[in-house]
Amino acid sequence: MKWIYILAGILLYIKIMIMPNPAPEFSLSIVDAVVQDSGVPNAVSGIIFRNRLYDTIYEVVVFTIAIMGANFLLANEKPSSIVYRFTDQPSIVLARLGATIAALVGIELAIRGHLSPGGGFAAGVAGGTAIGLIAITSSTEWMQSIYQRWRAATWEKLSVLVFIVLSVITLAGLELPHGELGALVSGGVVPLLNILVAVKVALGSWAAILIFIRYRGLL
Repeated sequence: MKWIYILAGILLYIKIMIMPNPAPEFSLSIVDAVVQDSGVPNAVSGIIFRNRLYDTIYEVVVFTIAIMGANFLLANEKPSSIVYRFTDQPSIVLARLGATIAALVGIELAIRGHLSPGGGFAAGVAGGTAIGLIAITSSTEWMQSIYQRWRAATWEKLSVLVFIVLSVITLAGLELPHGELGALVSGGVVPLLNILVAVKVALGSWAAILIFIRYRGLL
């Protein structure tokens, strides 16, 4: 029986190599259809914030629950007595230079994510990277005071609520004018959703960084 299985596997392999499945022919490009429906040149943003908006809503909610869960699970633990950070001047200069570049990239991705590769999630990751680079060269108390002074936790929750409200309005069939394709102000509600996701991911990353540095030290 073993030789039968081997022969069947060889025949199947030959069939795959010699007789590949023909690619289906579409009269209309899927990418062109997405761009036309969403009004943004970046078809990925059109899919995320229009065709698969339900998935994006739950992704944002799951990220929020993850941050709340980390805060809840570590709340009863004893904070680290000593938190080490970079203190040498070259490391501080390089880290803060990288943070500046990452912050600028995050802003650009959030504003122009519907026109070019990028978007809210990538912008939020860039913003979180900038905050992380600042955190490893600054005191935890200072980072916490800045977080509380600017009410970052409140802005994070508001961004989620506004995102859900705009998503529900969009799913109900009400959309802003798409404008001129390729213009900065175009795509209806997609640029707003991009910015909201960027704010949410960046501020959520800030909260997670503060939590883990406080209870686990500088990893």
